[in-house]
Amino acid sequence: MTTTLVTGASGQIGSALVDQLLAQSQTVRRATSRTPTQPGEVQLNLATGEGLVAAFTGVDQLFLMCPPGHANQHELLIPAIDAAKIAGVRKVVLLSAMGANADDSIPLRRAELHLERSGLAWNVIRPNWFMQNFHTFWLHGIQTEGQIFLPVGAAKGSFIDTRDIAAVAAKLLSSDDFVNAAHDLTGSESLDHTQVAAILSRAAGRTIGYTDIPEEAMRQGLLGAGLPTDYTEFLLVILGAFKAGFAERITDGVQRITGKAPIRFEQYAQDFAERWR
Repeated sequence: MTTTLVTGASGQIGSALVDQLLAQSQTVRRATSRTPTQPGEVQLNLATGEGLVAAFTGVDQLFLMCPPGHANQHELLIPAIDAAKIAGVRKVVLLSAMGANADDSIPLRRAELHLERSGLAWNVIRPNWFMQNFHTFWLHGIQTEGQIFLPVGAAKGSFIDTRDIAAVAAKLLSSDDFVNAAHDLTGSESLDHTQVAAILSRAAGRTIGYTDIPEEAMRQGLLGAGLPTDYTEFLLVILGAFKAGFAERITDGVQRITGKAPIRFEQYAQDFAERWR
């Protein structure tokens, strides 16, 4: 029986991935940076390297993602890739981000290249911006002022549901049909944030708007929320890329790999409508 280690197992993607792998009768280890409290959990702190050897021992496959809040993702991911190889892990599926391959000096791209050159079987998945951001990271403004506050102008994004990302990862971890390839993942439509706000309004039964704010206002908001300076600047860079139009592209990755069309934004909004009410 295949044993798969899932990092980020309690997050939006990881939790859905765990459920899908268990449904395939895989043995799943759920990595946690805290002391394990449940069967199937194993302690692993990618930021410190604590637990790398024990977590990877006896593992056949790895779903690897960097925990949030780190701008230099390669500093956490590359040691994990090396440890996986030493432990005899056969395949690694790495969560990156759409656009990471634009420049080989980008931290996530450095991790991608290290994996590609590792000799391990690999996949890289590069999703676009998550739909789930609207009921997590961008939720406060909606709850308090009925507004999505972002510095992205009228640019569009082909937002993707994290459940589709998990479905792609599950397929890649259950088949070698797409091995040793990177896949850009998007939803099936591109929307600007005014359109997003209208869809959320209909689903929630209340008026939600969108306000295009200056970059400096976003910076102060992120820093005020306690984000590290380097991660704040990283977020502003990728928000700038969104504003420049780089998030609008649509790919067929989800359909091609899973055989199913991506979840549409209207469906996401209906599924999570209570979050905005």
